[in-house]
Order: sequence, then structure tokens, then C-alpha cells
Amino acid sequence: METSSPRMSGGTREAPMNSSPAVAANAEGEEIEVLESTDVLPVAPEDQWKSLFDKYDPENSGFISTERFRDLLATHGSELDPHKLEVLLALADGNADGKICYQDFVNLMSNKRSNSFRRAILQGSRQLKGCSLRDEVGLGLSQRLVRHVAYETLPREVDRKWYFDSYTYCPPPLLILAITIAEVAVFMYYGFQLDRLVLQVSSPSFLKSPLPYHPQLRAQAWRYLSYCFMHTGIEHLSLNMAMQLLVGVPLEMVHGALRIGLVYVCGVLAGSLAVSVTDMTAPVVGSSGGVYALVSAHLANVVMNWSGMKCQFKLFRMAMALVCMSVEFGRAVWLRFYPPAFPPCPNPSFVAHLGGVMVGLTLGVVVLQNYEQRLQEQSLFWIFFCVYTLFVLCAVFWNIFAYSLLDVRLPPPP
Repeated sequence: METSSPRMSGGTREAPMNSSPAVAANAEGEEIEVLESTDVLPVAPEDQWKSLFDKYDPENSGFISTERFRDLLATHGSELDPHKLEVLLALADGNADGKICYQDFVNLMSNKRSNSFRRAILQGSRQLKGCSLRDEVGLGLSQRLVRHVAYETLPREVDRKWYFDSYTYCPPPLLILAITIAEVAVFMYYGFQLDRLVLQVSSPSFLKSPLPYHPQLRAQAWRYLSYCFMHTGIEHLSLNMAMQLLVGVPLEMVHGALRIGLVYVCGVLAGSLAVSVTDMTAPVVGSSGGVYALVSAHLANVVMNWSGMKCQFKLFRMAMALVCMSVEFGRAVWLRFYPPAFPPCPNPSFVAHLGGVMVGLTLGVVVLQNYEQRLQEQSLFWIFFCVYTLFVLCAVFWNIFAYSLLDVRLPPPP
């Protein structure tokens, strides 16, 4: 979420941001953060805004009443999405003294949104007119998809409405799709090369790829991430791909590729590092670290906001997600302790799943909770990010010194 001062279109001067009594009371002294909207009221230079404001303030009091502001919104109502009109009216009605100062008038007419704005809306939510987003009728297929995603991922109606109004499929949610396509392509390539689609890990050439993590090759740093493109078999790939698409794509549509990519990559890296620390002789393959980071973060967000989540059959969906995670994790545990096809090299470790879950329950939850808020201004985000960074540094030193100090007997290189 970008923070900026409202700019007067047609001029180069930036106006300072002052808050109305209602916004200031709800902001509790915090600096207002604003978000540019792609659907705005007609923009005018500052002198035109002043002229319009004076028209509704004939007494030159410096304020206009909320009733006059309603009249002004009614004049431009056709230019605004109905939900945005409701939001602006809710803010106007939420003012304790029924007045709007000039600067707030400029901010509102420029259709800026802020954290303080949201809190003011919530204060006046009892006065929001119209039905909930779920009751909207006559929507196209893409609109119904966006509405469904909003109810699957966001716990508050005001956030769902704002997301529904502002989402444009630009940029499209391509990150998770691209990762999934790459994983399928790599799997099919090695499937034809090894002539095996089930339990590829039992092929003597499986770990000779430059992608999997292997303890003997831990100095090749890219393997701590590239291992996510290799899978032990079609059953492993299918479960991960299903969870990755069903959970990851909606989350990317709401939170964007950068945030979801951060959680995913941190989960993948934590998975391989956790294996290198706790299961030092085992290789690692599969995207479970990243997948479990996303799924566990989403499930934790649903649980913490249970009353606000209005997704259909949420208990059933949560149960199914837990079943899929348990089945995939159980398969990984079974495979790890199953007699390896090529001793003394053990089968791939399951600890990467646990590393992904820990990232999801810490860093991932913070990312998903702070919808449209700048993560760098969230103290909890920095706490978890510093803890994660400390873990990565400790794991790096562990990989450099611990294997020789502990005299770990590693399996031969592939």
C-alpha cells in the first residue's frame, strides 16, 4: 500500500493531509495512509475544488454539513461505484459534529482511502445502506469469482466490498500458476527421462538432477530453493499442486504476488534449512515447504477471524484442507522411514513440511492479516522477520561447521 499525500490534478503543488474530527479520533494520532483508486470522482485543480467547496459553504465557515455533502455526492453518484458511494456516505455520517472541513473534502472527493478512513467507516458501519456483497445479483462470471475470493479470504465486509470494487485482474495472479506449471514441466521431463511417474525417488538417477537438496551438495546454495521443483512421484505432485492452486491463487488475487511470493519462498527456504539442521543425512524434494506455509497461514487466519469469515461451508473446507495436509504429511513420513531403494542414502525428509508450517503460522499470518496495510509499518511483521532471519543465519553457520564438528556420516553424493 503506497503512502502519499493527495495531489491536486492539474497542478504541481501537494496539499498537506489534515484529518476530520472523526478520522482523527479513530486514527489515534497515527499518520494517515492513502491508497490511490482507479475509480475516482472527476478530478479538478485545487482552485476548482475550492470553488466547489465554497458553493456548499456560503457562510465561509470552513466546513460543510454532512447533508450538503450528501447532496454533492448525489450529484456525482453516477461516477462512483455504489459501494464506494456507501463508503463515503458512511464516513460523512460518522463525523461526530456533522461537519467536514475543506481538506477532508478534498481527500474524499479525490477518493483516497486510508487506515483511518477504514476505522471511521467501521465506526459508522451501522449506517451503511444497502445489502451485503453476497446479496448482489446480476453479476458476471468474473465478478462472481472475485466476490467468492473476497469471502474466502477477507473477514470484514468493508474490506470485501473495497476489494470487489477495486480488483481489476491487473496484474493477473500468475506467480502461483507459473510455479505450478514449472513444477509439472520438471516432473514430466524427469518422468520421461526416468521412465517412471510413481515413486520417481526410487530411480537411481533421480537425485543426480541439479535441483534436489542433498547433504553432500549443500554448498550448492541454489539447491535450498530449487528442490521445490522436484517431486517423489505423481501422488506427491498432485496433492501439493491441488493445495497450491486452491489456496495460493485466491490469496495472490487478494494480497498480490509480492506478499504471497515472500511467504512461499520463505517457506521453501525454511523447509530445506530445517532438514539440514534436524535430519542431517536426508535429501529434500517437493514444494511442501512453500505450500504448507500458504495453507497454514490461511487456515490460521480463518480460525482467528472465525466469526467474520463468511465463506460457505468453512468448517467443511477447513476439515478437507487438514485432511489433505495430513495425508500428504503422512505419506512423507512413511516414505522417509521406508527402506531406501539405494542405501545408504535415505529417502527424502518430511521435516520441510514442518518448516513451512512454522513460517505460515508466524510470518504468513502477519502478511495475510494486514490487508492493504504497509508491512514495513507493522511491528509484529518485523519481529517475525527478524526471528526468521536469525534462524536462516544460524542454519547457515550450522551447515558450515556442525557437520564436521559432529562428525556426521553422510551418504555418498548421487
